[in-house]
Amino acid sequence: MSDYIIRPGVRADLPEVLDLIKELAVYEKALHEVCNTISMMEKDGFGDNPVFGFFVVQSASQQRLVGLALYYYRYSTWKGKRLYLEDLIVTESERGKGLGKMLMDETIAFAKQQKCTGMMWQALDWNTPALDFYKTYGASFDEEWVNCNLDF
Repeated sequence: MSDYIIRPGVRADLPEVLDLIKELAVYEKALHEVCNTISMMEKDGFGDNPVFGFFVVQSASQQRLVGLALYYYRYSTWKGKRLYLEDLIVTESERGKGLGKMLMDETIAFAKQQKCTGMMWQALDWNTPALDFYKTYGASFDEEWVNCNLDF
């Protein structure tokens, strides 16, 4: 694990971050749905009013990003301030090395430091490796609520 560095993401990471996002979209069979761009991420993550943050795992020997945890805050009228984990990604060639755990642990520690009352995220019902990973954290799975969206 000494070859891997976990750190907060910076603007210069965004091209590789977008590559990781696209890799996840391919895995989830939805690459055609990715319309985000580096310039959008620069504005939304590093502009006057940032709406997301992220942690990365960097391979020191390869000098490239191999993992990402992208988050933002949401507010629950029942629970208060929550951290929403939008994506937890480890590039396919680096899976099974504990990097997902490093990212999840860092994100949980950050959420606690930020005085969040908890974390939330989604996983596809067919993504058994992800679901099994989240079970190791004692995550609860909600089968009652239905996801809803509007695209503009």
